[in-house]
Amino acid sequence: MIRASMTGVNLYRPRATLPRLTAERTAGSLRGKRARTPCHDSDSTRIPSWTMTAIPTDRDPLLQPFQLRHLTLRNRVMSTSHEPFYSDDGMPKDRYRLYHVEKARGGIALTMTAGSAVVSRDSPPAFGNLLLWRDEIVPWLRRLSDECHEHGSAVMIQITHLGRRTAWNRADWLPVLSPSPVREPAHRAFPKTIEDWDIERIVADYAAAAQRVQAAGLDGLEIEAYGHLNDAFWSPATNHRDDEYNGSLENRMRFSMRVLDAVRDAVGPDFLVGIRMVADEDWDRGLSRDDGMAIARRFKESGRVDFLNIIRGHIDTDTALADVIPIAGMRSAPHLDFAGEVRAAAAIPVFHAARISDVATARHAIAAGKLDMVGMTRALIADPHIVRKVRDGAEHAIRPCVGATYCLDRIYEGNDALCIHNAATGREATMPHVVPRSAGPRRRVVVVGAGPAGLEAARVAAERGHEVVLFEATEKAGGQILLAVRAPRRRDIIGIVDWRVAQLERLGVAMRFATYADAAEVHAQAPDIVFVATGGVPDTEVLEAGNDLVVSSWDVLSGQAKAAGRVLVFDDNGGHPGMQAAELLAEAGAAVELVSPERFFAPEMGGLNHALYARAFQRLGVRVTINARLVAVRRDGNALVATIGSDYGSRQEERVVDQVVVEHGTLPADDLYHALRPQSCNLGAVDYEALVAGRPQAVVRNPEGSFHLFRIGDAVASRNIHAAVYDGLRYAKDL
Repeated sequence: MIRASMTGVNLYRPRATLPRLTAERTAGSLRGKRARTPCHDSDSTRIPSWTMTAIPTDRDPLLQPFQLRHLTLRNRVMSTSHEPFYSDDGMPKDRYRLYHVEKARGGIALTMTAGSAVVSRDSPPAFGNLLLWRDEIVPWLRRLSDECHEHGSAVMIQITHLGRRTAWNRADWLPVLSPSPVREPAHRAFPKTIEDWDIERIVADYAAAAQRVQAAGLDGLEIEAYGHLNDAFWSPATNHRDDEYNGSLENRMRFSMRVLDAVRDAVGPDFLVGIRMVADEDWDRGLSRDDGMAIARRFKESGRVDFLNIIRGHIDTDTALADVIPIAGMRSAPHLDFAGEVRAAAAIPVFHAARISDVATARHAIAAGKLDMVGMTRALIADPHIVRKVRDGAEHAIRPCVGATYCLDRIYEGNDALCIHNAATGREATMPHVVPRSAGPRRRVVVVGAGPAGLEAARVAAERGHEVVLFEATEKAGGQILLAVRAPRRRDIIGIVDWRVAQLERLGVAMRFATYADAAEVHAQAPDIVFVATGGVPDTEVLEAGNDLVVSSWDVLSGQAKAAGRVLVFDDNGGHPGMQAAELLAEAGAAVELVSPERFFAPEMGGLNHALYARAFQRLGVRVTINARLVAVRRDGNALVATIGSDYGSRQEERVVDQVVVEHGTLPADDLYHALRPQSCNLGAVDYEALVAGRPQAVVRNPEGSFHLFRIGDAVASRNIHAAVYDGLRYAKDL
């Protein structure tokens, strides 16, 4: 592993009007002697647990500066534009700002905000987009820009008119626009054909938006041309016009060039302007590779464009989007070579991001001359301090992006972006990325259960400087993640476990595997704090009759239940477990029917993950039945008869099968929690107001108690990995 680095020189030169860089909070106490103060909390100061002597990095390609005209970028790592759904009334207020500032603090050279900021009123937000057509955005962007500059990071923004990639029934209910009335399946709107007066209005809106960006003190902007209005003119799939905006490449680029000219006139020749563009829609009906390369060259030749941010593919359906933004189980960096070819053909600086999730791949992208700036966007959601850790010789401490794409799946379902195993991302106001060392007495912390909740609680408590012992009844850490990775496509999420185990080893946590910790064992540790993270057990007792005849998705994923001819999978959870079980059974040769009571299957899963299961089901012939509920199962000779009803009427039907699998989440394995409650200070009670606000827990309901007791993860209720990790972080961060 290369651990070269350059000294931590701030190569970005902020304007003289910007505030001076404030000193980072690095003071903290070392491990002290343990004091028995079980029902009290303490203050803390911040110290990075991974800090170590910096290794010279003058030969690391990733850490070399890049000169983009007048702007010196301090290294080659950037966060590309994306909309995390953190806006407030269309403005980049505190949550939005702190998210970007954390990445700047973590050492990246460039953070691109918005994905995209909309320039016109008739481009209603689809993903919590920033409203760049409003003047009041300027001071909010100015504050974001100034704070990122203080930490040495440049700031740009992506601007767009979404065109057909939004919905008509949002915001002001204005018609959705496109060059031709071609519907986008993803957002389901039937667009109006754009008219000449629309074009004139929108071109002017782009110019006004660019002026707002410049007034806010950002370093540049990029115009979005991938799946939005600009590139809809380029593509034969979406441009069926018979006027001067279709036909030759010059005609199809006419709208984009008008936009670019207006933007350049508005901001002048010195402001940085780029294009995030699709250079090949990889689609028999869409923009060809040859035309995409020609467009890239024309932008370079125009003299109006400073860089290109390259995309390959189309995004009008979930399955197409999954190829543009690959997830776990798909190829790493599948479009990197193509981006390099565009760079060579157009002779212009090229940026690119698409599952470049590890430092080695990013380093290769720069060293091989494929990119000038490498986007590690999802990786930076998992760990915004990647660059600083590389620079400080702590590359091994980087929290890995495991490709789960929980972040984007949430965005495309209308929710805020969250990392599956970094619960601080998007919560920077209340949750730390670098866990501070406690300034108070050292506590003895017992954690029971080594699933994601228990591992995170143990890690955070140990980072605080406390003495931690972790009990796990099985021989390995991981909990339900060990079942999830039995499906080959999801094996990368073991990184959630491996990273935490490595951190616990570094922190000196005593990990006792194959040890069943009962109440007596916990008491024997004389703990100050106890976390019960014992997880859950499958809940299959959901039928009117025949519960003893079914198996759980856990039985399938663990290999205890083998595929048996005809299989009915009843998924009343809607997440990964039932879907994984159905896919594994079908791969093993079973004839599988997935039955769901929902109006669409797997509602707890976003479109990117859904797409890969749907592809597998189509390939394997899995039958999917929605709006149907498994009522009962009975035996008939060697077969099983499944009775299927519906929430929408009384009619029932039967299926004759060989196996029935039920996925209905889990029930808490909470015996230990209830056994420990009477001896605890808080009797298990939680101050929810303090928890949500990120404040310490101080509930005392039993002054005679000897420890605080917290139940976390699925030991509380059936949820998911992120909920488990978030529990571990927010309960342990203030110990």
